[in-house]
Amino acid sequence: MASIDYPLDRPQLEESEFSFSETLYKWVATVDHKRLGLMYIVSALLFLVVAGIMAGVIRWQLAFPNGHVVEPDTYNRLFTMHGTTMVFLVGMPMVAGFSNYLVPLMIGARDMAFPRMNAFGFWIFLFGGLLLYFSYIGGSGLNGAGSAPDVGWFAYAPLTSKAFSRGASTDYWILGILVAGVGSIVSALNVIVTTVSMRCPGMTLRKMPMFVWVMLIDSWLIVIALPPLAAAQIMLLIDRFLGGNFFNTQSGGSAVLWQHFFWIFGHPEVYILIFPAFAILSEVIPIFSRKPIFGRPAMVGAVVAIGFISLGVWAHHMFAVGMGSWSNTFFAASTLLIAVPTGIKIFNWTATMYGGRLHMVTPMLFCCAFLFQFLLAGLTGIMLAIAPFDWQLHDSYFVVGHFHFTLVAGLLFGIFAGVYYWFPKATGRMLNEKWGKIHFWLFTIGVNITFIPMHFLGVLGMPRRIYTYPLGRGWETWNLITSMGVVLQMIATALFVWNVLDSVLHGQIAGDDPWDGWTLEWATSSPPPEYNFEKLPVVRSSRPLWDLKHPQDPDWRFE
Repeated sequence: MASIDYPLDRPQLEESEFSFSETLYKWVATVDHKRLGLMYIVSALLFLVVAGIMAGVIRWQLAFPNGHVVEPDTYNRLFTMHGTTMVFLVGMPMVAGFSNYLVPLMIGARDMAFPRMNAFGFWIFLFGGLLLYFSYIGGSGLNGAGSAPDVGWFAYAPLTSKAFSRGASTDYWILGILVAGVGSIVSALNVIVTTVSMRCPGMTLRKMPMFVWVMLIDSWLIVIALPPLAAAQIMLLIDRFLGGNFFNTQSGGSAVLWQHFFWIFGHPEVYILIFPAFAILSEVIPIFSRKPIFGRPAMVGAVVAIGFISLGVWAHHMFAVGMGSWSNTFFAASTLLIAVPTGIKIFNWTATMYGGRLHMVTPMLFCCAFLFQFLLAGLTGIMLAIAPFDWQLHDSYFVVGHFHFTLVAGLLFGIFAGVYYWFPKATGRMLNEKWGKIHFWLFTIGVNITFIPMHFLGVLGMPRRIYTYPLGRGWETWNLITSMGVVLQMIATALFVWNVLDSVLHGQIAGDDPWDGWTLEWATSSPPPEYNFEKLPVVRSSRPLWDLKHPQDPDWRFE
């Protein structure tokens, strides 16, 4: 029995030709979830290039002792803008972009629940990002001092006070992130409502794709975690302009209070950023293993558990501030606990691959590398969850290595896998496989050359956030190796960008279903029409397209 009532061979509708101005207007004025999703992803990739260049300058400065590539003030601005851009302007729009593009297609809907609000969310996000970068022009303020923010992406008090923060640069940081956060919340609310209320007939929660499950939990995390950061930013504005003293220690405020507010957002944010990679792996690995995902109910339960526990682990970033033994014990235990559902997911992905007919194309290569890299990141996270160990390595380069292994070797590997997998759906063309594999190997080697030595630097005592270092500390070789790895990553990213641009224009025609997929996005044309489905599908299993293609194959039936 077929899983969906929908013809796979419907001819694509031809689009009429438009002038450049008309085409530009169509994109600017669009409320189509697919175009908005692509604009989120393209914006994130552009910010990724900018942040990557900043990282290259930072590593050039630290490649040799007593470096003088940039001035200390410039270094602090690069450090702040790199971290802020990667977290808020690369990671967050990637979440919104993939969920916007794929969730309605996967659940058999014609659009998001609130199309105009969806468009508002993108443009307010983009405005916030541009406002942050406008600080390079307007950050000096009326007194002529300052430029871009220089308070770190975490903006710890008292660095953000008027006494330490010159000009209006910190105000641009506050407002830029506050405005961009509104866009993230709007997008998350839209995903929640769309998923809950707009699934096609027959798609119960048990039959909903794993990608949609993960992005639903991710959206709830965004709605819960971003308001505390917004509240703290408003309190900081009150401190700076209205004489409030929430974080001013000289007038009875608390600098630690800012840390609590920031990390109440900041640690769930790590999972907000890594969940899209979880979602992508849960779709890509089964397809290229030619097996249903192992332990699907356990995978859903693990995602829900990770989302819940992540809200109660924030203060493991604060073991060194003197919270007390009971607080340290609680947050150490909760941090160790989150390793259990995370381990379940890694086990289930590995079990899905075991015994499967593996196809090692570029999306699958990135997924396999993700499993290894994220496992290493998780092991160092377990080490830092132990309060005495964290006390020794707190604010050292060991933490920098762990954090980047989590988000670069985690988030970006998953994002690259998703781009290579769904690029044919969005454009109708294939990315070049040869260049994709070169990109994969260069990027993987570069990531490990960059971030593994950071752990050794931390053990050797190199603190994070330093502008330079003297000769004779034993850090020279490790820093040079780290900086060489960044060069490989930049070359790999440049190849990826070239591959995308060339493939859009000259890539091999993909067809509607080049991977022999199982979920509903492959049931419509590539790229999909504006209305997604001429006739809404009716779903009878969690893998509707497989059942439609193989109705007499009981071994692959998976209700």
